[in-house]
This record gives sequence, C-alpha cells and structure tokens, in this order.
Amino acid sequence: MNAINLSVMAGAKALHKPKSVNPVDGGPAQIGAGLSELVCVERWNETIDVVSFRFQVGEPMKFDYKPGQFMTFVLDINGEQVCRSYTLSSSPSRPYSLMVTIKRVAGGLVSNYLIDHLQPGQRVRVLQPTGQFNLVDISAQKYLFLSAGCGITPMYSMSRYLTDTQIDADIAFVHSARSDADIIFKSSLETMANRFNAFKLSYALESAAASLLFSPKISFDIGRLTAQMLQTLVPDVAERTVYLCGPEPYMQAVKALLAELNFDMSRLHHESFATAEKAARNQLMQAKSSETDENPQAGAFTFPFFNLAIGDRSTRLTQGQSLLEGIESEGLPIIAACRSGVCGACKCQVLEGETTSTSVMTLSSAEIDAGFVLACSTTLTSDVRLKL
Repeated sequence: MNAINLSVMAGAKALHKPKSVNPVDGGPAQIGAGLSELVCVERWNETIDVVSFRFQVGEPMKFDYKPGQFMTFVLDINGEQVCRSYTLSSSPSRPYSLMVTIKRVAGGLVSNYLIDHLQPGQRVRVLQPTGQFNLVDISAQKYLFLSAGCGITPMYSMSRYLTDTQIDADIAFVHSARSDADIIFKSSLETMANRFNAFKLSYALESAAASLLFSPKISFDIGRLTAQMLQTLVPDVAERTVYLCGPEPYMQAVKALLAELNFDMSRLHHESFATAEKAARNQLMQAKSSETDENPQAGAFTFPFFNLAIGDRSTRLTQGQSLLEGIESEGLPIIAACRSGVCGACKCQVLEGETTSTSVMTLSSAEIDAGFVLACSTTLTSDVRLKL
C-alpha cells in the first residue's frame, strides 16, 4: 500500500492552511502541511453512549491509509490546545471518507467535547493517519481479532478491508461487551457474518437476556472471556495471528489467557494507546516545525533531541522515538518480533541515562533493577548509553 496521503486529488484547487482548531461552521475543508482540516458530513449513534463521525473534504478526494491506523484530532478547548488519537473505523477500501467512532466516558475531555459539540458542516483539524498496528505492517494467513469496548474500531476497519478486498479471508472475530445493547457496529458485523462464510463472529457478553437471539452464524457466550471460552469459540486459536485492542485490564487478561493456552506470543499484536499518543505528539511537533519553516513569523518551536550511544555508534533521537528506532537506524542487529512490548525479544540494557517505558512484560525485577528495558517500548528522557 502506498504512503498515507491527505492531498487533494489532481485538478482540485490549492487550499491555504486552516486558521482555527475549533469546530467551525461551513466552508470547504482545507489541507495544510502536516495538519489537515476536514469537514464532518455525518454523525450517528452506534449505541446509547457511542457516536460515529464521518469526514470528507470540500473537493473529491481519496484517503490513503492502512486499515487499523489512528488519526489525531488537534482541538482548542477552553483556550488550551489538546490532542487525542482515535482509531479510524473506516476502511481504505472505501476511500472517499474517514470515520471515527467515539465513546462518551466520565471525565473524557476530548471525547465528550466532540460528542457534545461536533455537528455536520463543522470542521476540525487533524494529523495524518499513522500507527504500526495495521494489516499492512502486520500480515497474517489466519486472523484472530480480539476486542472489547471501543477497541472494536481497528478490528472493524480491518474486517471491512479484508472482506472488501480478499476472497474468503480467514477471520475469527471475538468481541467482548457488557451486553448485546453495547455491541458497536452490531448490524454491520451481522451482515458480514451472514455474507462471508470465512468470517466467524463471536461475542462474550457479561450479561444477556434469556431470550437473546443472534443470527445462526454468530456464536456467543455469557461471561468474561476465558481461555476455555476462547478455545471453544476459536478451536484453532494456536494457528492464528492475534490482533488485540481494548481497555488495558482487558488486554492484560487476554495476554494471560493466551499464555495459559501456550500461545506463541510472537504472533500477538496489540494497539498501544500510550504509543499512539507519543506518535501523535511527534506528528504535531513535526507539523509545527514545518509551519515555522514555511512561516518564520509563526514563532519558534523547538523540541528536545537526545543522544543514543551504542558501543562506538551513536544517533540522535527526538523525544518520543523508541530505542528500537534508533538501533535499527544504525543497522545494528536486534530481534523485534512483536514490536509491542510482549515477546521480550528486543531486551537491552541501559548503562547510563534516563528512559521511560510503556511495557516491562517478560522482564524480571532483577533485570529491571539492572537497567534492562524493551527497546520497542522505551523512549529517551536524557542522553543514554546502551548495551545490546
């Protein structure tokens, strides 16, 4: 698949950069360097507390991204600039619009703001879609999508893409929800299950009425997902590549039950919202840097670089770039099987300097005390000397 592209199709007139990050009524969507302005063309409720928004631009345009990637909104709320990333629930196989699906949450500043205020005809600024959790960078022969809550959004995008572009893509999809009323994309998923024989859809529901009925092609069980339940719903789980997304407690529970099944964890891939947020911050810094380069009067914008030293080699990393990126940029040998802080293959030792990590899975307390980290899940907060 080609690189992500948020440029207007050939023949459309050039548009200047947007000036406001607030939702604004009317007018065409505008495309700038790094930051793009899209117009909301439709919104609807998926459940009582989940809303989907569809976006286009003012001119005919195809969006090019990878199924499973996220998009970051840049908003001005109460005089402060805030950024939040949401996985695209649309599929690049249907390229003329983008869709995000957002859940109302207690204290959710951006999610609740968008649900309360964003209406069709209004515009928002976004960063281009990005993210390593996608079907292009993580390929498979047999898919197992495991999700809970709004973690369903990348799985829905991937499922739509596979059923649109492949014949008999082998997909097992197990979604966990409180009840059938809380299942996001319920109708669309049922249609996919009924149309595509190789699309096996199952639900794990915490509660359900005794009279609950689904299509004969949809399986369900009552209770939270367990190793035994997963083995029953997906008997060939050991043969599949797992894509995982959902609240952190759910993802930790799934990792534990997969370990109980002796699953090959190098074939487990999960969306990391901590990683997504770091990537979003990097995108925003690059976008602001680009704006400053094009318009020096826009004001200086600087962000820190740190030096990564490995033996006699060294490289410079921006805040937010992972150790793995620095190691690979120098062409140094390192195994990075899962790239998501699960398998432990990219373990290395920090000899000097300060870092921050989003995962320490597979590391013992003694290893952590000795400075060992997972390169894929660790970023610099100072200059660092590293041992592979």
